[in-house]
Amino acid sequence: MCELLGMSANVPTDVRFSFAGLSRRGGGTGPHRDGWGIAFYEGRGARVFHDPQPSAHSEIARLLRDYEIKSRTVIAHVRRANRGRVALENTHPFTRELWGRAWTFAHNGQLKGIKKRSLGAFHPIGGTDSEHAFCWIMGRLSARFDALPRVAELALAIEELCEDLAPLGVFNMLLSDGRALYVFCNKALHYIERRAPFGRATLVDEDLQMDFAKVTTPDDRVVVIASSPLTRDETWLSLPLGRLSVALDGRILRPIKRRAAR
Repeated sequence: MCELLGMSANVPTDVRFSFAGLSRRGGGTGPHRDGWGIAFYEGRGARVFHDPQPSAHSEIARLLRDYEIKSRTVIAHVRRANRGRVALENTHPFTRELWGRAWTFAHNGQLKGIKKRSLGAFHPIGGTDSEHAFCWIMGRLSARFDALPRVAELALAIEELCEDLAPLGVFNMLLSDGRALYVFCNKALHYIERRAPFGRATLVDEDLQMDFAKVTTPDDRVVVIASSPLTRDETWLSLPLGRLSVALDGRILRPIKRRAAR
């Protein structure tokens, strides 16, 4: 399957260290050689880069590892193709506009029968089941709300939609509108929260170490989410299965309480 990387921070933060580890898994230390992409949020907009080449050997990925782009919310993906050919239009993360904001989505897993579901105003460009699922989610949210809801209300709606899709197969996904990072896990996703006092970390996939104390302030908070731990000397935790987690301002929020049935 594919691999995911997400980041949420309370201040614009450099994600190059984590991206260096993820990109090595795209045809280097891992088999995910069928394209990659990354989105950096800046307010309502997002800088998005895609390449159908393996990220471990991509000149664009090398550029991003050398060029500092700071962001509070990042979504990245390296692909191992199952549904849809190896092509630029099939690389994640996918983007759409809704309520005047750029929405970004990345997924790993397969969803059997998802293309039988009818779509609203949003339609895929490529041939992946992932993009079809994204368009279905966007259509359902657009039909449910007339305007951008609060994060808590939106999280409840997104969790319901994810629970609807999860029985179709493996559904690990990252979704963001730039305000919060919504994360659903029904197989395996891991996270780490970094905050003061900051220490050192060493990548699993590359001989590269970072001393976060030298590049942060005591008030900084960062959450990094990955399919499998990116560093070997930090304690990564597993996200709860079958629930939506919300990363906001460098924190993983507690599960939002559902309204009691009446």
